[in-house]
Amino acid sequence: MRLLEGTAEVDDVDAFVSLLDEIATSTGATIQAFDARYVVSERHLERAVELADRAIERGDSIARDRAVEILLYAAGRRQITDALELGVSPGENRVVILVDGGDESAAAEAVGNRALNDAEAVLGDYDPERVREYFGISEAELGVVDGDLETLVLERAALLVVEK
Repeated sequence: MRLLEGTAEVDDVDAFVSLLDEIATSTGATIQAFDARYVVSERHLERAVELADRAIERGDSIARDRAVEILLYAAGRRQITDALELGVSPGENRVVILVDGGDESAAAEAVGNRALNDAEAVLGDYDPERVREYFGISEAELGVVDGDLETLVLERAALLVVEK
């Protein structure tokens, strides 16, 4: 798994997603773009990939597409429309783009050249309030884990398996 970080100017979300799909198809890679404001760590996305792959292997996946399944686990949501909040939106986006499988090197290079405006470190520079609100994390829960938001986000992803 490779993660590309930076900013992307998205004039048209469908066109941006089509570009990533084109790169994915030509390289055999799975590619998913995330709004960096919601991604708490690299482990957040690693765990989403692990859980999505396990669901696919067991025939328990929610989505037909691996990239969408990864998005669902990263979001801790069963509904694709709800999970899309973690994706890109029109305008300038701070993004983390996941590339996994296939020819990762070629896919990462193409994404970097064609989808990112500027490469810069954005992973871990999330918005704690936005994350807490999206994942429904209370002050009480944060207190139990000594304020470790990542632990609770990873728990939400894992709970998606139970909620099926």
